[in-house]
Amino acid sequence: MAFWWPLIVIAFAYVICKFLLMLIPSNVPSIDVDASDVIDDGHPKENSFIYIPSRRQTDKVQCYEPATMKYLGYFPALKPDEVKERVAQVRKSQVVWAKGSFKQRRQFLRVLLKYILEHQDLICEVSSRDTGKTMVDASMGEIMTTCEKITWLLSEGEKWLKPEHRSCGRSMLHKTAKVEFHPLGVVGAIVSWNYPFHNLFNPVLAAVFSGNGIVVKVSEHASWSGCFYVRILQSALAAVGAPENLVEVITGFAETGEALVSSVDKMIFVGSPGVGKMIMRKAADTLIPVTLELGGKDPFIVCEDVDVPHVAQVAVRAALQSSGQNCAGAERFYVHKDVYSAFVAAVVKIVKSVTAGPPQSGKYDMGAICMQDHSERLQSLINDALDKGAEIVGGGSVRNISEGAVDQYFPPTVIVNVNHQMRLMQEEAFGPIMPIMKFSSDEEAIRLANDSKYGLGCAVFSGSQRRARFIASQLHCGVAAINDFASNYMCQSLPFGGVKDSGFGRFAGVEGLRACCLVKSVVEDRWWPLIKTKIPKPIQYPVAENAFEFQQSLVEALYGFNVWDRLRALVNVLKMLTEQNSPVNTKRSD
Repeated sequence: MAFWWPLIVIAFAYVICKFLLMLIPSNVPSIDVDASDVIDDGHPKENSFIYIPSRRQTDKVQCYEPATMKYLGYFPALKPDEVKERVAQVRKSQVVWAKGSFKQRRQFLRVLLKYILEHQDLICEVSSRDTGKTMVDASMGEIMTTCEKITWLLSEGEKWLKPEHRSCGRSMLHKTAKVEFHPLGVVGAIVSWNYPFHNLFNPVLAAVFSGNGIVVKVSEHASWSGCFYVRILQSALAAVGAPENLVEVITGFAETGEALVSSVDKMIFVGSPGVGKMIMRKAADTLIPVTLELGGKDPFIVCEDVDVPHVAQVAVRAALQSSGQNCAGAERFYVHKDVYSAFVAAVVKIVKSVTAGPPQSGKYDMGAICMQDHSERLQSLINDALDKGAEIVGGGSVRNISEGAVDQYFPPTVIVNVNHQMRLMQEEAFGPIMPIMKFSSDEEAIRLANDSKYGLGCAVFSGSQRRARFIASQLHCGVAAINDFASNYMCQSLPFGGVKDSGFGRFAGVEGLRACCLVKSVVEDRWWPLIKTKIPKPIQYPVAENAFEFQQSLVEALYGFNVWDRLRALVNVLKMLTEQNSPVNTKRSD
């Protein structure tokens, strides 16, 4: 006890000091971000009118509120030369930023966190107006996830980017081995529209904290919000003395994205499998690493031993998450036959109470659908299922929609009698539809869940965690939640990504942070200059006659299974090292 007591006292004192430091307010500066052009004060703007989207691409990215079709403005569709110029500016700034300290990078994160906490309503309002999601969904999907990522980076980011020492093996005992993590340079990201705030901040935080610069092409469906959000990032960087142009946002269409891929040192893409494959082909020209998150068709498995009302609530939230603008959303529901009827009844009861309407009113559970013509595609999936024997058993309602915005809303819909021959069970819907299918055994549930070209995530519910864990372990996907849904993403220490048509590579977690780095292996002498590496004399040029015999003995001494054989080989090695060997005669006798 006398030995442990001082250690206990020291540990206790350390904990107390850490606690007291938490109570001391950090010296975090506030930043002022111009939001005058994004605040809706209720008064008509000079350019405010109902916008009719065009199917034709121009040299401008037109922006409008999907919930009201109110025009928001436009941004330029950058040409390839303009993109390359932006990347060149970021590259100059990155060289300076890479030489900075982790202390400066952490202060940048604190400035961001302070602004986010003090301006949650503004951030959510901008996201809501640009994508049609409700304020509640914006808070959950935009604010919470981003704050969690920031706090994880503050707590653990530096630790995972410091050199990591590794074992040096038997033959290199006189060496030290480590892995260093250096910035790649300029990271490029092309992100989707469903979470414009978080999808921008997510790659930026990882790239900048690891010493990179970054250029992000925001979606043409969410450029208005992205061009405001980047001001927050740039203001926070300026507040900590970072060089200008370290983070840039660009707007445009396919041509803009292609130019970005060909100009950067790494690409992160969030979007569809088709575009992901195009990015891979383009990235092959310069052989840069690519991280692809390409969506999913996540299965939601319900065993017969669950609390049905509780799981039904989770299921509806999973299906209707963010007004059908799912991020790892559940799109296939497999329910055990013994609770199938009860589960469907519980889900229908909940869904019938769900209302869709203008998202900023605060009165509705769902907002509008962001993309033009997406309602038509959702209806096409439903019609295909109905033609093949499916049945709609319940749905929500849409209220208080202006005439010009009717097509931007889609009521939540519950469908039964579905099977895997239907497009609805195979194609990513990205909408508030719940197709529910029954299963009879765990093996059948696993087979059905794996019968998909996607492999992003899954959720498994059972009264037995052991059973749920086993089912999840058999599913071919990158993310699994046991008795919950999408909770993985709130654990920012975990990597996020999928397999098959859901892509490859990971963002978030240690893996995502280090994916923004040049991973360098470093070996050096352990006791330099006292002990230096020398080539053993038998294998020095010109090699000795017994050079191969020396190598054989050395290999057996290091890796042999039998101790006595290893000792005998070691004696041979030492003997040959001490002998005076003559070089190999280069002349061969006839």
